[in-house]
Amino acid sequence: MVLGLFSNMLGVDLAIDLGTSNTLIFVKGRGIVLNEPSVVVVQNTSRGERKVVAVGRSAKDMIGRTPTAVSAIRPIQEGVIADFEAAEAMLSHFIKEANQRRSMVRPRIVVCVPIGVTEVEKRAVQESAQSAGAREVYLVEEPMAAAIGADLPVADPSGNMIVDIGGGTTEVAVISLSGIVYSKSVRVGGDKMDQAIIQHVKRRYNLLIGENMAEQIKIEIGTAFHEADRATMSIKGRDMMAGVPRTVEVDSEEIFEALSEPVSLIVDAVKVALERTPPELAADIVDEGIVITGGGGLLKNLDVRLREETGLPVIMANDPQTCVVLGTGKVLDEIELLKRVTVN
Repeated sequence: MVLGLFSNMLGVDLAIDLGTSNTLIFVKGRGIVLNEPSVVVVQNTSRGERKVVAVGRSAKDMIGRTPTAVSAIRPIQEGVIADFEAAEAMLSHFIKEANQRRSMVRPRIVVCVPIGVTEVEKRAVQESAQSAGAREVYLVEEPMAAAIGADLPVADPSGNMIVDIGGGTTEVAVISLSGIVYSKSVRVGGDKMDQAIIQHVKRRYNLLIGENMAEQIKIEIGTAFHEADRATMSIKGRDMMAGVPRTVEVDSEEIFEALSEPVSLIVDAVKVALERTPPELAADIVDEGIVITGGGGLLKNLDVRLREETGLPVIMANDPQTCVVLGTGKVLDEIELLKRVTVN
């Protein structure tokens, strides 16, 4: 999800990728100034109120380590705001962090939303951004920002296919003439991959591991395609039978099997998009290929898997995790483009 803050006489231009896993902020003229986990830790008071204890990276480090009265919250679930109060606190904190040593005014904000969001979810995004200090709020579809950030010729009369894999959602879109010709959104991303690893380790080893350990496994030995050489990794967790800490060794082949369901859902979404793309644009995709963006796209061999399944060229964008925020940063200088791509 992306928020853009457009320049005026009193403020600075910002673009914010408000994602399920991470929030990134881009400042015009300075580049990306903030990249923090989308996590808030709150303490429940005796009066039923919630006090914010930590936000961002320090909050993520507390996941699974908090006492009873303190809880770690992910305000963004599957690409949309699930906890309005926590999202507002997180937005306010990040905006202030990015805008240090500058006077703060009520800005205009552009929010990128997944394609399949409901009117209720759109309203939650708008209200949260307004409560965090926005003067005006605009909504833009996420794959469009990702395509712009990946330097695709979105304004040309040719077909460009983008597969943006975030923490909570995967957006597949065919873009031409600054518009989305076909799109499909599935609520599968990096978080679902982490959960699949947690469940696999639980079933096979009777070992309970946390989200951070699952993410580490995914990054180090996770793969979307068979490999001849198996990588191994020692992991730590709590034995579900004995109740004591234990260490086991897992390999890349079993993690490949654990990830097969979420990866297959992403592959199927791409295939459906290809089947429903107009023939003229499909011919362009054969020549230009499929472009992968988003942090979830960093899963090893995901491009190889898509290439094998579709028979088409598959290109990994340069620094896929930043494509959405950089795309919104580019729109800061193109107000006419913003008018064409806004959805509200």
